[in-house]
Amino acid sequence: MKENLVIVSRDQILRRICGEFLEMPGLRLTLPQAQRLWGLDADTCAQLLQSLTDQQFLCRRSDGTYGRMADGAVQGLRMAKAGHTPASTSSRAFTGK
Repeated sequence: MKENLVIVSRDQILRRICGEFLEMPGLRLTLPQAQRLWGLDADTCAQLLQSLTDQQFLCRRSDGTYGRMADGAVQGLRMAKAGHTPASTSSRAFTGK
């Protein structure tokens, strides 16, 4: 069986990792899951995730998963309830005059 060796730069891998997190809001991965997804060894994957954590693109949560920093900032927000203002009874309300 012949294997193909593809050499990819660190920047290309970082862009791919960032792209995955941007395309899938809410994505959370453990280190082993990230290794399988991107086909990386443990040390390389840990270094790349730490680099993105240092840049504050990712954060490591208390459960050990990595996710986008921005995803954590918007969690828990709820839609605001809009107030209801009665419509004017004037006949000119919708005529634009």
